[in-house]
Amino acid sequence: MRQQVLVLYLSTSALDSPVVGWSRYDGTGRTRPTAGDSDEPPYDTGLDALLDGWRLFQASQLLPPQAGHEYDVSFLKHEFFFEKLEETSS
Repeated sequence: MRQQVLVLYLSTSALDSPVVGWSRYDGTGRTRPTAGDSDEPPYDTGLDALLDGWRLFQASQLLPPQAGHEYDVSFLKHEFFFEKLEETSS
């Protein structure tokens, strides 16, 4: 079994909110995705990834902004990790 990993950054903490950023990693070796290799996200929402068979295994914790820093620009907060496991012939 080999693991494929999909990281989706959503506009909010809700799985049905739009994807604003993404990364893919393929442990099967069948594909070699790279950053910026697509202008369109692989899914419109995190829920769409679930419906396509990806398993959610991590979501970032929700942390309120520190007082006085509500409008600071920083990392994308709503990060979700998905995986698919596939059989490979080694």
